[in-house]
Amino acid sequence: MKKIILTWILILLSFSLFCQTTTQEISKVKPTIPKLFKADSDIEFDSGSNFTSLNLSPSRKEDLIILGKVWGFLKYYHPSIASGNYNWDYELFRILPKIINSKNHKERNQILSDWILKLGEVETGKPEMIDDSLIKLKPDLLWITNTSKLGEKLSKQLTEIRDAKRSTDHYYIGVVPNIGNPIFIHEKSYNNIQIKTDIGYRLLSLYRYWNIIQYYFPYKNLIGKDWNEVLGEYIPKFINATADLEYKLTVLSLIASIHDTHANIWGNDPVLQTYRGLNYAPVEVKFIENKAVVTGYLNQIAGEKSGLQKGDIILTINKNNIDKIIKEILPITPASNYPTQLRDIAMNLLRTNDSILDIKFQRGTTESDLKIKCFSSKTLGLFAGNTKRDTCFKLLTPEIGYLYPGTFKNAYLQMIMKENKNTNGLIIDMRTYPSESIVFTLGAYLMPEATGFVKFSMTIYTTPGLFAYLPTISVGKNNIDNYKGKVVIIVNETTQSQAEYASMAFRVAPDAKVIGSTTAGADGNISYFYLPGGIRTGISGLGVYTPEGKETQRIGIVPDIVVKPTIKGIIEGRDELLEKAIEIINEK
Repeated sequence: MKKIILTWILILLSFSLFCQTTTQEISKVKPTIPKLFKADSDIEFDSGSNFTSLNLSPSRKEDLIILGKVWGFLKYYHPSIASGNYNWDYELFRILPKIINSKNHKERNQILSDWILKLGEVETGKPEMIDDSLIKLKPDLLWITNTSKLGEKLSKQLTEIRDAKRSTDHYYIGVVPNIGNPIFIHEKSYNNIQIKTDIGYRLLSLYRYWNIIQYYFPYKNLIGKDWNEVLGEYIPKFINATADLEYKLTVLSLIASIHDTHANIWGNDPVLQTYRGLNYAPVEVKFIENKAVVTGYLNQIAGEKSGLQKGDIILTINKNNIDKIIKEILPITPASNYPTQLRDIAMNLLRTNDSILDIKFQRGTTESDLKIKCFSSKTLGLFAGNTKRDTCFKLLTPEIGYLYPGTFKNAYLQMIMKENKNTNGLIIDMRTYPSESIVFTLGAYLMPEATGFVKFSMTIYTTPGLFAYLPTISVGKNNIDNYKGKVVIIVNETTQSQAEYASMAFRVAPDAKVIGSTTAGADGNISYFYLPGGIRTGISGLGVYTPEGKETQRIGIVPDIVVKPTIKGIIEGRDELLEKAIEIINEK
């Protein structure tokens, strides 16, 4: 392993040792005074960028593409910006009018060149070598050598900055202790800005997001399109987003383009909530057999009064065909794969700002029209607390144990495994999000020896955009008394993130099988950040792969046996995935 990887492993280990410091030791540490940076005292554009109009010609669009790339590259590569000497958001607003008023590309490049000169000289660093077998992604920096667009002088300056000596300390980037995913610091939310009238802040939003993906998204290779083209595609969209809703839908569309279920607009955004509808029909809908099917009630009393029953198929909503609705909503539904997009669409399908939804549904072979009364979330008690199962473990039969990680506590584990020890099989239902981390605790009971199950990629912080593999992580230990029965792990589109990680671990147990359907395809710790207008979003900050290096992002955990619920099963009140798990354990 080369120097660069060893350095980052040592950093992570040092974080681990720090986290193990005792309370007594911490109490002896003198509190540190927060460091003040020159960037923090720059308040010139706190009230707005003063940039409210723009005539976007093809040449001007090219200017804005070049500016966005240079601005982001300097943000993460130039040592002076890393040191906190500049409020880089506000430096954008200072350079933007000059670029917009430049007469041609030569003048534009000279403006950018002069801008770089003001940042000061950089010290050349030693190239950090890394074994090609450890590299997952390389930085996309070919554009800085394009002298036909940038000119010889500007291209040379950018190349020198690429090769500069850099510290791991950075005003805009930190690292999560003991984990390794990025922390996006000093990224102000600017929730006081009138974003709909401020082109400067809308461009800042696009530039900030585009460059975070460019340099810190471990799955940029899986986006499905050239990320460079996305910048040009969205510049006119952000410039023309002159209403709050239009701006936020444009941001949603941009977020959706990276295909990451961890990426969305998080929080109870009032503009988007109103757009989706403040009232809800009292029924639960899921896509079963590619149809919108009623699977239960959000409120038992109101649901029963609605006239809909489990197994009813929703055909139209307010005269709009379901397929048409899906087609319209898909581009603004961020998720790693199509089943997970449908999962999220289903949750918002029967929402409205009216008190009634006019629907057509199918029951058996009969189609009927129905007006459904809708209610506020408070009336339905939607967020009063998730309904939890009565127990995290039970014996379905004397020979079969059932574990539900959604309500699991590690404190119960010793007792659970003692009760389950002599069963023929254990079902682990991962159609939930684990309430506690169980990978290594439960894994120790399932494995006869330490077994590799996952490896990560993380960014090399001195070379933004470079992602390298870390060593394979194992679960379990030498244990001759490990659980000897079959292990069946149930997954579907609700299996996400930590649940996917746990499923990867448990499937390497002897005689283990994963059954179900496509999972959410979003693993790796979330790195959150803000965009102007008070938008909180995030990305998967670490790459997660099988020990062989196979992708899990977008693909999810691939079941050994594909099992999906059916409309017939919904009507009959059956859990067909659980039935299959029981069948597998009972097989001789």
